[in-house]
Amino acid sequence: METDYKRNFSIIAHVDHGKTTLSDRLLESTATVTERVLTEQHLDSMDLERERGITIKSHPVTMNYKAKDGQLYQFNLMDTPGHVDFSYEVSRSLAACEGALLLIDAAQGVEAQTVANANLAVEQDLVIIPVINKIDLPSANLDLCLKQLEDLIAIPSEEAILASAKNGIGIEEILSAIADRIPPPRWTDYPATRVGIFDSVYDAYRGAIIYARAFSGSLKRGDNVVMMSDNTRAEIKEVGVFTPSMQKTEALEAGDVGYIVCNIKNVSDIKIGDTITLAMSQAGEMLPGYQEVRPLVFSGIYPVETSDFEKLKASMGKLQLNDAAFSFQSESSTALGFGFRCGFLGLLHMEIIQERIRREYDVEIISTYPSVIYRVEKASGETIEVDNPINLPDPSAIERILEPTIKATIHVPNDCIGDILNLVMDKRGICDHTETLDDTRLMIVANLPLNEILVDFNDRLKSITRGYGSMDYELDVYRESKLVRMDILVNSDPVDAFSSIVHIDKAREKGKALCEKLADIIPPHLFKIAVQAAVGGNVVARENVRAMRKDVTAKCYGGDITRKRKLLEKQKEGKRKMKNIGNVSIPPDAFIKVLRND
Repeated sequence: METDYKRNFSIIAHVDHGKTTLSDRLLESTATVTERVLTEQHLDSMDLERERGITIKSHPVTMNYKAKDGQLYQFNLMDTPGHVDFSYEVSRSLAACEGALLLIDAAQGVEAQTVANANLAVEQDLVIIPVINKIDLPSANLDLCLKQLEDLIAIPSEEAILASAKNGIGIEEILSAIADRIPPPRWTDYPATRVGIFDSVYDAYRGAIIYARAFSGSLKRGDNVVMMSDNTRAEIKEVGVFTPSMQKTEALEAGDVGYIVCNIKNVSDIKIGDTITLAMSQAGEMLPGYQEVRPLVFSGIYPVETSDFEKLKASMGKLQLNDAAFSFQSESSTALGFGFRCGFLGLLHMEIIQERIRREYDVEIISTYPSVIYRVEKASGETIEVDNPINLPDPSAIERILEPTIKATIHVPNDCIGDILNLVMDKRGICDHTETLDDTRLMIVANLPLNEILVDFNDRLKSITRGYGSMDYELDVYRESKLVRMDILVNSDPVDAFSSIVHIDKAREKGKALCEKLADIIPPHLFKIAVQAAVGGNVVARENVRAMRKDVTAKCYGGDITRKRKLLEKQKEGKRKMKNIGNVSIPPDAFIKVLRND
């Protein structure tokens, strides 16, 4: 097909605004997938995606559309993840497009990620087609949505298409707008072959499969190619397109979106955003926007049963084959045994990986507190990166510690502004400015430490705003902070699994909460057990695990009171000795209860 009749576009929106449902209707309307085989969330292949109602991986598909004038068009759709954790995937998918459908929920209006994704599309110079979805809902407020579209995203309201993906309303108008408004593929006249990588998956029989967009030139079976980021060479074994299943073709031409199978075995050798070019006539420059994907959040993962260690190792290796952003390396803990230090893009990414380990590979796991990468400037002048509290140097050797911060954009109802500002302050954040969105909602822009939003920030935001609040964030700069390592001591022995890096002003509060929790969970022993939170050599919080009570005077009938006193003194002395030499056993479920639910 001529390049002029090809259209490459993406669907972008806030989470749960109907991206995947709309893609289902487009597949149905273009007869790409027959109604007989079409399922809900057709492009979502993982069970987790279907259950959670979210897209985790990008799913491309090629459709043929016959316009009203009889002209046949080739539409290449990239259904992208909506969650902030996968924003780099979204940006790379957008880089492979010339246009984007911006979906807005008619009942919810413009949310934080709607604005963020729209800005990503503007940065890529894409043509944006706004679609107001779910207009059939009783709570739909079209006037408000159109006003927000103009005020917040600066798109004229008359450009918006009113639709309901669920009921098929406005689908023909959307298809027609794609053909009319989105321009043909760009950069096709570049003299050398350039193909951009926007995703990759692992196949047990074929190795790594590259998802790519051809910008100029063509690729076919037998071509020798070069990955321009690191000069990796490979031979192409197969090329094809998605319909949405993989369909082999003769070649990938300029403007096409499809897959490439080479003699590359590991997904980790393929970098998202990289440029493929022919070895015989290499391109002079890469496609713009490439960057290395680095994990932001780290956590230790250990098997509940020590015998499952090899099984856990194998499962992580398999997961890494399909997810190059996931990293892991071996580590050991005195309390938890052998496990792995794992790196993730964010908290949702961490949850998904953990759930897949439990579900797909049947391994019960314990995960330690999530942590971020801190920069530690030592007194010697050396700067190191620390992602595990155990590796934090001695305080005397530290000049200063810097922590990563984020710039958060929070959309909240007007009546929640006070509580949200308190939440931001509680998390050591600074409110930059607020902006009125409409009569009912405000936008807060705040700077927060990344570590503070990991555990419960989003839950508290949703709770305060009764589910109407939304947040998007981007990484900001590293800032100096008064951070310390807090250790938990059980009977004076440190338990490394509970160690964490906290702000000095919050050490007492967090230490007390953790000690109280542990004191409730650890079963009583024959002697009193002290559970302490310590910073350096100073104890900042303490709770006691009660001792078992045994009545040693039960068989002592009558006689002088001194007989009973002797027995009680003997018991007290025995408990004192036991405290010094006795071992405290912390049951595995204690770690699970504390680490999962804190």
